Amino acid sequence: MTETQKRTTAAVVIPIFITFFTMGFVDFVGTAANQLKDDLGLSAGQVSLFTTMVFFWFFIFAIPSSYCMNRYGRRATVLLSVAVTIAACIFPIIAYAIPEVSSAVKLILMVISFILLGIGNAIMQVSLNPLIANLVSPDRYSSTLTSGQFVKAIASFSAPLIASWLGSALHMWWLTYVLFLVISVIAYLSLLADKVEEKKTDAPNMSFGKVLGLLKDKIILLCFIGIMCHGGMDAGVNTYAPRFLIGAHAGMGANQAAYTTSLYFVFRTIGLAAGMYALTKLSNRISIIICSSIVGLSVVAFIAYTVIPGAGDWILWAALALIGFGNSNMFAIMYSIAGLHMPERQNEISGLMIMGLIGGAILPPIMGGVSDAIGGQLGSALVLIVPACYFIFLACRPKLLSAQGKAAA
Repeated sequence: MTETQKRTTAAVVIPIFITFFTMGFVDFVGTAANQLKDDLGLSAGQVSLFTTMVFFWFFIFAIPSSYCMNRYGRRATVLLSVAVTIAACIFPIIAYAIPEVSSAVKLILMVISFILLGIGNAIMQVSLNPLIANLVSPDRYSSTLTSGQFVKAIASFSAPLIASWLGSALHMWWLTYVLFLVISVIAYLSLLADKVEEKKTDAPNMSFGKVLGLLKDKIILLCFIGIMCHGGMDAGVNTYAPRFLIGAHAGMGANQAAYTTSLYFVFRTIGLAAGMYALTKLSNRISIIICSSIVGLSVVAFIAYTVIPGAGDWILWAALALIGFGNSNMFAIMYSIAGLHMPERQNEISGLMIMGLIGGAILPPIMGGVSDAIGGQLGSALVLIVPACYFIFLACRPKLLSAQGKAAA
């Protein structure tokens, strides 16, 4: 353990957590896209492209970001990601602050912003998580990662509320990007001044093929699939939660059902808060047994809500609460197990695990397709059985779950 790891003082950790807050800005894309729909008269299909494109940047930039870490260091790569995020925040301000900007140019500027925000977030997720390994001991790695995800969740939850208030009070929702810009600059400057002692890596020359070759290791493969399932469930529930309610109430509009997404995020944040403490006390196996059991119960509740005539809405609320709470820590657990399994290859593993978030672009379309085929949201609920069963399968793999003893997420 290095001296930096032993002195995890506020001066060292605070810049890291400010950067985690910056990471949460990417979840604002959905709110911004809906605002653009009203401002520019876009179609629902065009708006859906804005909200889904972000997941593909994880696939494209995850491994190049790992290469960048190997060559230039983790801290330098995180600084690059924050710089890209700063650039992403500038374009919306230009688009809306200058009255002469036409609708076509405004759309182009916002698309550029979305692209940069996705790229910056992909690089940030790959590089920021392993940077924490230089600050904490292995037995606290998981809980520290979860602490970072909790800070990110605060940004994800609060940004839409701030935009809503700015839109109602000042009719300038885009001022949220000014706040983002200020926080991003603070994150960059504080991290630039932060002296983090990095471990030297002995990883071989990196290539796309060599990184994917890590999937030949059984533990790495299982963790990768686990993160795909986590990302798929997270994006799927975030997208289709309102549709469960709309499907049960004829004539209900999207605005009336929008609160279901907020309910999901509330319990997701609560789950991360609980994980900050619980994951320091529980083993990997116990952690996943608990989380997978909660996720399994949530899927049962989703199915019950769609098949029981006249089912009370409280069943849906329970399902959203359970899946938000149970799935919230699965990313951190899977990520930390993989990273601690091959600490000498942590940079490559980070890129590979973040690439697994592509599951967020895979599962939601499947949920929608099955729902259309069945003619109801029972299809979405049935699709959720697959990742839930996979988590239960992992709970039955003691060699995987006990590989590193304490949970880390």
